[in-house]
Amino acid sequence: MGIRIGVDVGGTFTDFLVRDDQGGSRVYKTSTTPGDPTIGFFNGLEKAAVADGQTLKEWLRRVETIVHGTTITTNAVLTGEGAVTGFVTTHGFRDVLNMRRGIKEQQFDNHAPPPQLVPRRRITVARERVSSEGEVVMPLDESDIRGAAGLFREQGVEAVAVSYLWSFRNDRHERRTKEILEQELPGVYVSLSTEVLPQIRVYERHSTTVLNSYVGPVLNRYLSRLRQRLDDLGFGGTLLIMQSNGGVMSPEVAQRFASNTLLSGPAGAPQAGIHYGSVSGFRNLITVDMGGTSFDVALIRNGLPSVTTEGSIGGHRIASPILDIHTVGSGGGSIAWIDAGGLLNVGPKSAGAVPGPACYGRGGTLPTVTDANYVLGYLDTAGDELTLDGEAAQEAIAQHIGQPLGLGAVEAAYGIYQVVNANMAAAISVASVQRGYDPREFVLVVAGGVGPLHAGAIARDLEIPLILIPRESSVFCAAGMLLSDLKHDYVHTYVREFGSIDLDAVAQIYRQIADRAMQTLETENVAARQVVLEYSADLRYVGQFNEVEVPAFVDGEFTPAALEALEAAFHRRHDDLYGYSTPGSPIEIINLRVSARGLTERPAVELVEARGADPSEARTGSRKAWFSGAFSEAPVYDGLRLVHGNVVPGPAIAVLPTTTILVPPDFELVCDAANNYLMHRKGSDLKALVERLTEEATA
Repeated sequence: MGIRIGVDVGGTFTDFLVRDDQGGSRVYKTSTTPGDPTIGFFNGLEKAAVADGQTLKEWLRRVETIVHGTTITTNAVLTGEGAVTGFVTTHGFRDVLNMRRGIKEQQFDNHAPPPQLVPRRRITVARERVSSEGEVVMPLDESDIRGAAGLFREQGVEAVAVSYLWSFRNDRHERRTKEILEQELPGVYVSLSTEVLPQIRVYERHSTTVLNSYVGPVLNRYLSRLRQRLDDLGFGGTLLIMQSNGGVMSPEVAQRFASNTLLSGPAGAPQAGIHYGSVSGFRNLITVDMGGTSFDVALIRNGLPSVTTEGSIGGHRIASPILDIHTVGSGGGSIAWIDAGGLLNVGPKSAGAVPGPACYGRGGTLPTVTDANYVLGYLDTAGDELTLDGEAAQEAIAQHIGQPLGLGAVEAAYGIYQVVNANMAAAISVASVQRGYDPREFVLVVAGGVGPLHAGAIARDLEIPLILIPRESSVFCAAGMLLSDLKHDYVHTYVREFGSIDLDAVAQIYRQIADRAMQTLETENVAARQVVLEYSADLRYVGQFNEVEVPAFVDGEFTPAALEALEAAFHRRHDDLYGYSTPGSPIEIINLRVSARGLTERPAVELVEARGADPSEARTGSRKAWFSGAFSEAPVYDGLRLVHGNVVPGPAIAVLPTTTILVPPDFELVCDAANNYLMHRKGSDLKALVERLTEEATA
């Protein structure tokens, strides 16, 4: 097997995990290049090639697979720099897209709703109508489409989204509309709702289809540049793109369904969490990834990440399945500031890659979390590209935070540290407590270049008993991308009350979806033996608005027993989510779903023998760091030289090439059999903790 590479382009750093021919792995980071992210991408590949003593062209011949997660589409939506997009919909319903749900989602936000992706002047209508049963009530007036094309041509439209009422019942009009638009507007990117999201709920379908067109040309240009450069360098392996649902897909599929990459970057973290947790038998996990710009939280229960169809990006609804990741602006580059009331805040604005934190010496003058960590003595390096400037960090914090609050630079830095920890603890509560889960029953899997500096404080606040820090935590998402299967999600709307469900019809729909899924995976060179199909359905009590997705048991047919199991699973899941269920109340089915996975080969995990508790061979010295209101000498360890069984009592600092672990005075760090790190409170029995948390996962 050749070299496999995971690449995650973040807001501040681009992360690389390289698994070589022998199964070993190496970690690299380069600064993200916002003007053209492909520059940072190839800078990282160049660094890996040089480390192997080869030119990039020579080295790429040995590369079998590159799995790439990107924030290109995310940034396009958040910055309003997507394609100039037009929208075609059914006559009489021109304003449904921008009326949204007709409610103010954020009651106290005077800036809501978000800016429109498609202003009214670029929304056109077509005289056509399909009934709720799929019958053509009014044929498509093709002159309306040609007129729309002329208008779009005048307005310089780059992409068009098409979404008609009830089109998912009969896609004839949408398909003909696409044919005409492609004739009239050669080269324009066209998205159909019946391809992007063929399901009930018109606003959600409109919004998701528009997002696909809005980011499609942006992603296509990026992938075209990337693939051309790879071709020029002689890369003959496979390039895969990370999806928001936790799977990967080919570039060809990504270019058609660009909206599936809107949360591509953070989607790798849950996959990595599942892998690293499973080594120790942990299946109930909370993964947190603190990078340069954001803090991403995902909850994993019984080894499965939470998936939602109620996501949003920049305030715009996306209803295709995505991993349920809660994100806040709390990263290493998050800027500290004083509000009008004199209170200290951290984020969401970030210093990003350019100019970056003040201590990077790249022209940044505003105080960030990284600057605070440096002033407090927790951090003394940011990788081989940077030499940190302590004076610049002190000056930024003193000027912008310390002086306004009447504090010294160190006290102000500790205030920043405490505030960002509180923000992150609150984000974990949203992903756990607010969804009905007790974080004390989960293992906290900590990742990101900055995350291990804050792990102990966060766990203490939430009383989380055990922290797992993978050795590759600084490139966690990149690692997860290499562990992700090819994955595609399909949906078919089938609205029936349980008493009137046609079991044969349901079985036939599932078979049709499964056939389509198999065909897609076949185009991505996935053998049939590697395919896993997972069936589910969206159910609700009659009269409810929101559905609950539950697994369906399908084996070529859909039996009465499968229907009973589906009903029982719905009641259990409804109780988990909302705290109650009402067995005996009428239930209706709304959507049938199939998730198709092409399995990816996982690397074998080598467990090593314990070599004693004494970590002294890994100690490199000591430095002053801020603990309990004062500076004290903390021993410093080379994290890579810590071996299985080593116990590092706090206060201490373990330094790795691209991250640093802070062990507070009331914690201790243990190196486990997979050469990852477990951290827990002093006085707690680690063996008992591990047994309890693995038993709960099994139960």
